[in-house]
Amino acid sequence: MEKQHRLKNILTLLVSDLKKQDFLVYFRKISIMDISETSVTFGVVSWFMRDNLKAKFYDQILAATQNEIEWVKEIFFEVDSEIENPSNTGVIDCISFHKESSKKTKKITAKSSLETNVTKGKSVNNRYSLANFIVGSDNQLAFSACEAVCKNPGKSYNPLYIYGDVGLGKTHLLQATGNDIMKKFKDKNVVYTTADKFITEYVAAVKKRNIEKLRLKYREIDILIIDDVQFFAKKEQTQNELYNIFNLLYESDKQIIISRDRVPKELTELEPRLRSRFEWGITVDIGKPDFETRLAILQEKAREREFMIPHEVAEFIAANVTENVRELEWVLNQMIAEYELTGNTPTLPRIADKLKKLSFTTDILGSSRHAADTPKTTIRSYEDIIDCVSHHFGIEKEWILGENRKKEFMIPRQVAMYLLKSKMNYTYERIGNIFSGRNHAAVLYSYNKLDKMLKKDQNLLNEVNMIRNSIGI
Repeated sequence: MEKQHRLKNILTLLVSDLKKQDFLVYFRKISIMDISETSVTFGVVSWFMRDNLKAKFYDQILAATQNEIEWVKEIFFEVDSEIENPSNTGVIDCISFHKESSKKTKKITAKSSLETNVTKGKSVNNRYSLANFIVGSDNQLAFSACEAVCKNPGKSYNPLYIYGDVGLGKTHLLQATGNDIMKKFKDKNVVYTTADKFITEYVAAVKKRNIEKLRLKYREIDILIIDDVQFFAKKEQTQNELYNIFNLLYESDKQIIISRDRVPKELTELEPRLRSRFEWGITVDIGKPDFETRLAILQEKAREREFMIPHEVAEFIAANVTENVRELEWVLNQMIAEYELTGNTPTLPRIADKLKKLSFTTDILGSSRHAADTPKTTIRSYEDIIDCVSHHFGIEKEWILGENRKKEFMIPRQVAMYLLKSKMNYTYERIGNIFSGRNHAAVLYSYNKLDKMLKKDQNLLNEVNMIRNSIGI
């Protein structure tokens, strides 16, 4: 019983120190097989778990063990042949343990949230910092603005409005700014939340008739960071509350940081008076990362995960995974998972095959940055892409550029818009002007709709890839 009691205390510390995914994947079931005068031996389910715990989490487990058993100088991991035996009461199932710990944490948080003036909707993730944010030409201005805000919050660039497409690093920048402000100004009350969380919090306050407590809580913060403000659309009462909070904070020189996928003037679904407040400070954008930035991001994220990627493989991925940072991280996670489960190290042929299976169109193996980024044929203008789409589908250009909503015309039209946005990096506004003066929302809808279709319809994906290959993009 003593061993199990000590093990529970050790795991309690580890649950709060490790990522949930890491704890559930790598610990599974665990026991204490032996406690000696200077060491503790933990029992695990397999050699795979043994090796990974030793390689990835030795320091954290040792620190947690020393906190519970002061005299321990080292720890060991062995495969416990009795770990699956139901009668072995010294074994702890980490999945069940994590669920129980989460329930206790929620109860404590629910109780303490009534006594604190800090919003717990979504706390700042301490793994984000400006130091580990990869800066390129596409995000230099946004990064510099965040640096300036960290030096003088509430005075420089207030409010700070950051916009850009999904997966380009807005959330990283927002949370990194919050973290850096907290490090430099220990007395500052920093709150990071999302529009969804704010709405949920507001609705709960209305239901419980304690809206004044919510207002008081937000009045007393120093830095308010709100992610994805587009989700305030059609939430009139919540927008009104945010408007009042915004004014109170701004007039008190409190820093406000906001993110969205569009510039403020295009937030037509928000109240004009709230939209105008967003334009009071500075508006900066984050664009798609170029090859060098994508390569640096991939290498940095691999370093954080302690995973080695051969340089030519990293270059190959950076040349072919071009949409956003989130896709780069997704591909990296696939590689790490395959290595941990099968022992296969990343090679060019294996990664090329993997990217094709994940619906990425890959260039020739071993292609350099220039070969990957430079089109096989020169694309002079958007007309070249529209001509190619027209030729491929066998319809006149006028039908692609027009407004006829028949399926045989809409699909080619959406393909042309998709290629102009994803491969030529045209803005939604510019694409709309090309296609009979369509507005931003119509082009965005067409792009998102085709993007979803490509993930489900392999035949359509093949059609789009054939067009890309024919014009070298």
